[in-house]
Amino acid sequence: MKKLIALALLAATTQSLQAQDVKPFPFKLPMEKPDQKLSTAMERLYTDYMSPTPQTNELYTEFKYTRLKGFDYNNGDGTISRRDPSKVIFVDGKYYVWYTYRHTPVPPQGAAKANDTIPSTDWDLSEIWYATSDDGFTWEEQGVAIPRPPKPQVGWRSVSTSDILVFKGKYYLYYQGFMEISGKRGDDCPVTASYADSPNGPWTPCNEIIIPNGGNDSWDQFSIHDPYPLVYKDKIYLYYKSDYNGQPNLIRSTGLATADNPLGPFTKYPLNPVINSGHETTLFPFKEGIAALVIKDGNEHNTIQYASDGANFNIAAITSLMPIAGGPYVPDAYNSEGNGRGITWGISHFTNAGSKGKQHSILGRFDCDLSLDVHDPHMKETRLEADPDFFFQHGLSKAQLERIQKANPKK
Repeated sequence: MKKLIALALLAATTQSLQAQDVKPFPFKLPMEKPDQKLSTAMERLYTDYMSPTPQTNELYTEFKYTRLKGFDYNNGDGTISRRDPSKVIFVDGKYYVWYTYRHTPVPPQGAAKANDTIPSTDWDLSEIWYATSDDGFTWEEQGVAIPRPPKPQVGWRSVSTSDILVFKGKYYLYYQGFMEISGKRGDDCPVTASYADSPNGPWTPCNEIIIPNGGNDSWDQFSIHDPYPLVYKDKIYLYYKSDYNGQPNLIRSTGLATADNPLGPFTKYPLNPVINSGHETTLFPFKEGIAALVIKDGNEHNTIQYASDGANFNIAAITSLMPIAGGPYVPDAYNSEGNGRGITWGISHFTNAGSKGKQHSILGRFDCDLSLDVHDPHMKETRLEADPDFFFQHGLSKAQLERIQKANPKK
C-alpha cells in the first residue's frame, strides 16, 4: 500500500511539473544558479559548494605526497616514531615544524604491559621535538623543544600533539599533557602550553591547563586533543578535538574556544562541537572565514568544509587521500583579517609504517591547491588511478568471508 501511495505521489509531481512547462537544464553548465526549477541534486550543486565544478572550486583539491629527507627511524624497528606535526611556520629564512617524538627501548606494548620505559601507545612516553628546513623537503632535526616535566606537573607521563601560535612577537606551543598511561582509562588528558621569545626556545612551561575538560556528561568531559590555534577577528581561535559517546562507538568532533590572551582564559563556543566529524584538526583562514580539512571518522569524513564566521561549518568539497594530522604551511595563520589566501603544502603523518610488531609513525609532505593565489589544474582532477594491489590490500576479513559463504544458496 505504501509503495502504491509513493508511486501515485511521484506521478502527481511529474504531471504537475510537466503542466508548469519546466525548462530543461541547459547543455552548457551555468556557473551561476539558473533561474529555473531544479532537482534537489542540482539545487545542492549551487547552494552547497563554492562552485558547481571541482575544477573551479577553490576548496577542492587532490593531495600529492613526498617522502621527507633528514629523519632517521632506526631501520624501522618501531623504537622511533614521529607523528602529529604542527603547522609549519617560516622564520628568518627557515621553515619550522614541531612534532611528537618517541624513542623507547621497544615499540608500544599496550596499556597492560606499559611501565616507566615501555610505552603503551605510539604517543606514550613522548616528547615534542622540532626540525628546520630550507625547502620543505629536506629537514634538519634540532632536538627536543618540550621535554616531559617532572611528576606531578601536567605532561609528566607524555607530551604530544603540539601546535604553534605566533602572537605579538612571542611563540606559544600548545600540546596534550598526559598524567597517566594512555589506555588505562581511555586516552584522557588536558591541553597545556609553553612559550618562548624564539622558535628555537628555550620554552617556559605555564604549568597550567589551558582548556579544561567539560562538565559531567558533556561531550568533552574526558578528552581535549589536537589543539590548533589561529588568530581570527583579533582573537585567538583554538580548535580542539574530543572523543565522546563511549566505546566501542566513539564519535570524534571538533570544538572551538576563544581568548584574547594566548594563555587564556579561553571561552568555549556555546554550540560546540562546530565540526561533527574528522579526527586531527587542520584549519586555515580562507577569504573572510575559516576552512577545515575533515579527515577520517564520521558521516562527513573526506570533506573540506568552510565557515564564513569561523564557527558554523558547511561542506565545500568532497575529496580523497586527505593528509592525516596535516600541519599546513599557513603564511597568514596569525594575521588574517578577512582575506585568508589558503594553503598549498604542509607536513602530515602516516601511522602504519613498519611491519607487524614494529609499527611506528613517519612524517611526510603533502601538496595541494587550496589557494586563491595558485591555479594548478592537475590538483583539481577527480579520478584517482590507484594500482590494483592498493585495492586488493583492503580485502575481506576471515569473519566476513565466512559470513558470505554461509549466506550462499545451498545446492
